[in-house]
Amino acid sequence: MTADLHRQRLLNFLDVYYAGDIEGALARCTDDVEFVANAPVDLLPHMGHRRGTEAMREMWTTVHARYSEMRCEVPILVAEGDRVAANIRVFFRKRSNQRMVQFDIAAFYTFRDGRIAQIREIIDTFDMVEQVLERDVSAILRNDKPE
Repeated sequence: MTADLHRQRLLNFLDVYYAGDIEGALARCTDDVEFVANAPVDLLPHMGHRRGTEAMREMWTTVHARYSEMRCEVPILVAEGDRVAANIRVFFRKRSNQRMVQFDIAAFYTFRDGRIAQIREIIDTFDMVEQVLERDVSAILRNDKPE
């Protein structure tokens, strides 16, 4: 029963977050929420490790400022006890040139007292960086001429 409730809480959180309601998303998190992502912080300095609602607000404000439209699809969602795992496909429209960036995230959430206490994301960062930079990084690494 708790797992089903957390599953729905996560879907509600994702709806609010991707709609751009940062305060609504924060209200669904504990005050000491912890966020960890394996993104390359040299290229995406707002990612990495964050703790607390103020750090999350800062990170999420930065993300929403860079993209004019955000949405997600959740093809896989598994809940057990206070933990929920999701395979999330995200679609972000860049403000700078309206180009759509899409990538996959494996996200793991831990709930405490009905709110999100921890978010752990594993992102296909190579694919994401290529799209954000709009460069064929593999060609650069192979010393080919980028397309």
